[in-house]
Amino acid sequence: MRIRFLLLNAYAVGGTVRTVVNQANGLAAVGHDVEIVSVRRHRKTPAFTLDPRIRLLPLVDTSEAAPAWRRSVEALMQRSPSRLVPLEEVRHDRFNRLTDRRLTRYLRSLDGGVLVTTRPALNLLAARLAPADVVRVGQEHLQYARHKPALARQIDHWYRNLDAVTVLTEGDERAYRAALAGSDVRVERIPNPLTEGSPMPSGLDRKLVVGAGRLVKAKGFDLLIKAFGRIVDDHPDWQLRIFGSGPELTRLRRLIHRRHLYNNVLLMGRTTRLDEELAKASVFALSSRHEGFGMVLAEAMSHGVPVVSFDCPQGPREIITDGEDGLLVPDGDVAALAGALERLIEDERLRKTIGAQAAESAQRYAMDSVRPQWERLFTEVLGTKHQASTARSGRSQTCVL
Repeated sequence: MRIRFLLLNAYAVGGTVRTVVNQANGLAAVGHDVEIVSVRRHRKTPAFTLDPRIRLLPLVDTSEAAPAWRRSVEALMQRSPSRLVPLEEVRHDRFNRLTDRRLTRYLRSLDGGVLVTTRPALNLLAARLAPADVVRVGQEHLQYARHKPALARQIDHWYRNLDAVTVLTEGDERAYRAALAGSDVRVERIPNPLTEGSPMPSGLDRKLVVGAGRLVKAKGFDLLIKAFGRIVDDHPDWQLRIFGSGPELTRLRRLIHRRHLYNNVLLMGRTTRLDEELAKASVFALSSRHEGFGMVLAEAMSHGVPVVSFDCPQGPREIITDGEDGLLVPDGDVAALAGALERLIEDERLRKTIGAQAAESAQRYAMDSVRPQWERLFTEVLGTKHQASTARSGRSQTCVL
């Protein structure tokens, strides 16, 4: 089966990139013809390891100097904002007139196969520009309710041209089915897969709590730092390490210093080796104000690490069974988050019991569990499209006769 994934930047470090690379690797491993197309390229090699059978194609490459004549033309186009991507798209600033041109040319050139687009801007463009003989699957990694109203209106209109929309949570499955009611678009809930292979189990013997994600307000790392600050006096030998980069770095650093937590809370920066860092942890904490899904919870659980999370909208409650494979606390309740962390820090037996169950629960997200769901969707949608095409052809021949 010929499968193409279209990403904004396949060379970047981020949750969507990591999960799409996992999907692509998993499909290539069983013989599918897989290609990843990256709208942008800012470095020579991707941050995450790709199966060597996967083709990687950038549309706009800024990693190498172009000839002078082309640089001047392209520089002018890159300074002009996109006319195709809605202003309300979170990453609107990453698109421009040059990406508009390259994306239009690429999408219109496609011939058959499956195209998986991975964010609203790309889903909308595929719905508008990709030929009808291409199976167009739009992936959603954010909650429908988090989209700005103007973007949601475009989604409601243009996604009806897609063949399928995949979501990560039950709540979004309901939301998209309601938004696209009356259309032929399939809405399917398929979780993100874990990286293929056997995760290294944590010994749960280091005095270490880990958090990870982009340093933005939505991830709530300010709340996690405050929660950890409540217990550090009683557990001064424990450490919190937060992995990730983003615009909140300076504010979080100031919060750490203001609360004199610099010996216990470390901002580690981004890493492409998160699996190794999770395997060192004894507890993982997720403090998000909202989540598209919370895949990092499943990743931590796969290492046998007990997790603590706010019961924020949708994602975590679908991954964690409270008290069995992790601990859920009321959304935004810093005191409750501190209490749950302290329970696991102080009770080694509980830590190991929940960690063992977490590793078992995480098998739901193993590649061998998730890959067949994608293959089934692609096969069924391809079959439906073929039947529709055959029916149209038959009607056309009847009219000619």
